[in-house]
Amino acid sequence: MRWSQLLIPTLKETPAEAEIVSHKLLLRAGLARKLTGGLYTFLPMGLRVLQRIQQIVREEMNRAGAQEVLMPALQPTDIWKQSERYDTASDVLFKVSDRAEKEWVLGPTHEEVITTLVAGEISSYRQMPCNFYQIQTKFRDEIRPRFGLMRAKEFIMKDAYSFDVSDDAASASYEKMYDAYGRIFKRCGLKALPVEADSGVIGGKFSHEFMVPAETGEDDVVYCESGEYAANIEKATSKGPITETPQSSTGDAPEKFETPGVTTIEALAKDPYKVAAHEQIKTLVYIVNDQVVLVLMRGDDQLNEAKFAGQLGTTTFRAASAGEIFEALGAHPGSLGAVNGVAGNEKISAVYADKVLRGAAGMTTGANEDGYHLRHVEIDRDISGIKWHDLRTVQAGEACTVTEKPLKIQRGIEVGHVFKLGTKYSEALNAMFLDEGGKEHPCVMGCYGIGVTRTMQAVIEQSNDKWGVIWPVSVAPFQICLTPLNADPGSEPMRLAEQYHAELAGKGYDVILDDRNERPGFKFKDSELVGIPVRLAIGEKSLANGEVELKQRGGELQKIGKHEAVAKTIELVESLRAELEAPLSV
Repeated sequence: MRWSQLLIPTLKETPAEAEIVSHKLLLRAGLARKLTGGLYTFLPMGLRVLQRIQQIVREEMNRAGAQEVLMPALQPTDIWKQSERYDTASDVLFKVSDRAEKEWVLGPTHEEVITTLVAGEISSYRQMPCNFYQIQTKFRDEIRPRFGLMRAKEFIMKDAYSFDVSDDAASASYEKMYDAYGRIFKRCGLKALPVEADSGVIGGKFSHEFMVPAETGEDDVVYCESGEYAANIEKATSKGPITETPQSSTGDAPEKFETPGVTTIEALAKDPYKVAAHEQIKTLVYIVNDQVVLVLMRGDDQLNEAKFAGQLGTTTFRAASAGEIFEALGAHPGSLGAVNGVAGNEKISAVYADKVLRGAAGMTTGANEDGYHLRHVEIDRDISGIKWHDLRTVQAGEACTVTEKPLKIQRGIEVGHVFKLGTKYSEALNAMFLDEGGKEHPCVMGCYGIGVTRTMQAVIEQSNDKWGVIWPVSVAPFQICLTPLNADPGSEPMRLAEQYHAELAGKGYDVILDDRNERPGFKFKDSELVGIPVRLAIGEKSLANGEVELKQRGGELQKIGKHEAVAKTIELVESLRAELEAPLSV
């Protein structure tokens, strides 16, 4: 392939819309162009990268025993209503109507479709285990598309779905996909960390995200440096806060005291009150299914809404307004508490509390009267009917539950997610099978997603320098760039470049010949910006000494004999490939 024959519109300047390095390089390297917010056109070089990532995904999915299918992107709403996600996932659904005014959904994912297919095609235990995957365009109504391909309205995703006869068998399918994902990301040149994760609106009892560490990531990863524990911040647990919760009872009943104008944790911690944040109980008020729910947290802790949603069994809840709070509790935010305001209050449907508060004594909380608080509160004695759960967000420095060493927190980019779904969808959509005794059971499911377009940008985010992208040889648009410093037809550098091109392409390598009549420095900068892993430069001065110049992207330049150029280039490419190839699972 010749450079002059491809549309590779590299840019010297960074477009104003680009906020993070991978987005900047996506545009500057001529890989993609924005149509409008959240929508991108992939140009030839970008499309080649996507196709290489897709090929790696296909090879590993096939190796793991999955079967490729292709499902409709346009989906009927009735199956979404059957699964009860028409409402719970409504904030991300694109809904369209046809000429008959029938409503449809543009698929953000395909659990409903694949389960409907299996319900009609699989009826016996003999037909399982089975796993179906596809690589397809998805649509999600992102409120704020940003960071290029990281958060887009339209994107390419690999999704797979396993069906098994039992939970144990489903666990085996899950492990196969987990291992396959490790190989996929390794082959793509990504350092992806598997972390325990929340299942979100998809549901399920067990899941892992594959996170690429990056300061520009949108998710926080909690991990122990030993590598024995890692979890998304939405799922992470610890041994508890560094500062212990007071548990020494004074024996005194709750005492009301004046706190005029004090409406925050910080204000109560200052003079003249000096009640430390970890000695306070804050009361949060939420509306869940039109019911008022209280959540009690230690003053220095933050509610983890993903954990809260997991306990509620729904993501459709919201913080109560000031008016709703006053109507239910008779006080305004900043003076709220559950000591005087819960017992006998029919407006409060439930009280949740974080487990850190179990046995807490000598605490201070709002008195449910504006301008007043209560001291000497003992939560077990003074507040009844509590539902205890882990609801807090872990903080850096807390002890790991596995190693007891301090936990660290780092930003990351999610590139893959595996879920153990159970029977949620098979029961809702009637995907049943008969066992050996003829008894009917729901299929036990798993689902597994990889953001293909996001993976492409994650590689850029993790592998770049001040000159541009550094593509791993496995996903690069071309493995080798031949750069004759004199591109005039018939010149010795051009003649030799064409000879090398024919030999390397004939051996199955992807080679681009930069035949543009531009200055050598201009061509070198373009090849580095685009990120081609290996460059072979052919100049008249070097040829006078019988040499050409071989350079790995980001590495040192080597002068090699012109007659060994093809062999040395292949050797370099193969050494780079060997570093990425994951071993076969045993």
